[in-house]
Amino acid sequence: MSKKIAIIAGAGPAGLTAAYELLKRTDITPIVFEETDMIGGIAQTYNYKGNRIDIGGHRFFSKSDRVMNWWFNILPPQGGPSADTEEKQHEIDYATEVVMEYLCPECLGCDAKDGKITKSAPDPEKEDDVMLQRPRVSRIFYRRSFFPYPIGITLSVAARLGWINTFLIGLSYIKSQILKEKDETYLDAFFRNRFGTRLYNTFFRDYTEKVWGVPCSEIKADWGAQRIKGLSLRRAVSHAVRDLFSSDFSKEQKERETSLITRFYYPKFGPGQMWETVADQINKCGGEVKMNRRVSSVNWSDADSKPRITSVIIENTKTGECEEMQCDYFFSTMPIKNLVSQMNPLPPDTIKSVSEGLVYRDFLTVGLLLKNLTVKTKGKKPSQDVPDNWIYVQERDVIVGRIQIFNNWSPYLVKDFKNTTWIGLEYFVDEGDDLWIKADKDMIDLGIEEMERIGFIKKEDIIDSCVLRMPKAYPAYFGTYDKLDEIRDFTLQIPNLFLIGRNGMHRYNNQDHSMLTAMTAVDNLCAGKNDHSNIWNVNAENEYHEEK
Repeated sequence: MSKKIAIIAGAGPAGLTAAYELLKRTDITPIVFEETDMIGGIAQTYNYKGNRIDIGGHRFFSKSDRVMNWWFNILPPQGGPSADTEEKQHEIDYATEVVMEYLCPECLGCDAKDGKITKSAPDPEKEDDVMLQRPRVSRIFYRRSFFPYPIGITLSVAARLGWINTFLIGLSYIKSQILKEKDETYLDAFFRNRFGTRLYNTFFRDYTEKVWGVPCSEIKADWGAQRIKGLSLRRAVSHAVRDLFSSDFSKEQKERETSLITRFYYPKFGPGQMWETVADQINKCGGEVKMNRRVSSVNWSDADSKPRITSVIIENTKTGECEEMQCDYFFSTMPIKNLVSQMNPLPPDTIKSVSEGLVYRDFLTVGLLLKNLTVKTKGKKPSQDVPDNWIYVQERDVIVGRIQIFNNWSPYLVKDFKNTTWIGLEYFVDEGDDLWIKADKDMIDLGIEEMERIGFIKKEDIIDSCVLRMPKAYPAYFGTYDKLDEIRDFTLQIPNLFLIGRNGMHRYNNQDHSMLTAMTAVDNLCAGKNDHSNIWNVNAENEYHEEK
């Protein structure tokens, strides 16, 4: 009897987690097809001449022990200082010993009982397969000054905002708590209820509209519920005070809202290292990860009123050659819009209409390699030492949305981290718009001009540069999003079809949530469950959002 086959569309966190879990827990052979030549989806790491770009920034932190243990089983936590620990005086909870469990002898590299080995925690200066522990520093740049993110009203923040303005922000917040808006359908009301109108207008409205390209009054509040449901002005201030008196890192981190964590884990060479390692293990242990292969058609049948996926058509994106592959299960992380349009036969017109109306926001990064930064802020001398992982640019006179400083994510992302600074300028765009089609040289020139305008760099310090474009990075919470449940209900009628991951579910998941959707799908398969509605409950549970 031949083994059953699971075809997985997409080699991002969800697709690769599904393949790994199938190999670990079932006799099903996973075959992953990735349209591009990069592993990791949006969690890939792009290597430009030895300088690595983390597209969008990926902190490895989760309230799920299952996810944290999964990550550490692939890349264990560090047992010694990294290249910049002493210089930057980072506080790190070093591991001493780690237990690694491997899928097969080929991954293990030696004989061991149950595929497990115990070894000393890796030294990042000597070993590459390691997770670093890094300080989380993110700030808002507004009115040519830095403000903490998440925002908290402290004396120094009040001084920069102005005492009268701060007083009015406080009154606005009190009013919002007394007279809460009952209708939180849209994001503007969601923000006002948690921060007050004045603080919302100061720090949230313009940046959010820069990210999505539409007013907050048109964006469903579900986005806020997924990203910052447990966050409020009161909570941000209370956590800041608790940090002054607590040293219990692991407990404090797990109990706090995700946006408020102070430290996180990070692969030595960026998030792509995690998923490249997973893909390598999948290939060694009986699965397959095939690059430059696009799922161009998903064939399904409703014979005897038992809907099921029967086969897929795979196109080689380099040669154009196509082949049909039979499958027993199909896991889709491709954008829902693509899945529905490629189903054969096509779904009902109502489903097609909803899928065609789904909207995506795209992402563009300008990488700049510098001799150093020269960040100017009000009342201070220019600084080359900026501690941030990324900076939210709230200024209205530039288009750039965020600035990543890759040296602060990991010194190993930068080829010469001691003598150069490697930054990423992040622009939120629509595929095909003026910025998306702008020539790389013109986009780089724009980035340099904007960085000079806000006082972050000097043009003469530029050593090298590049441009990266990432389509469909963010599934949007407008368009026909409010009818997404129609697609969900339709696909749930097909028991061997699993929609997982960010684009697979059109949900702005963090990578840990995307992984949990894949794990839940395999849980269902192992348990023989045909009802997969629990996959859609991931990142919708009260416990994760601290509703205590």
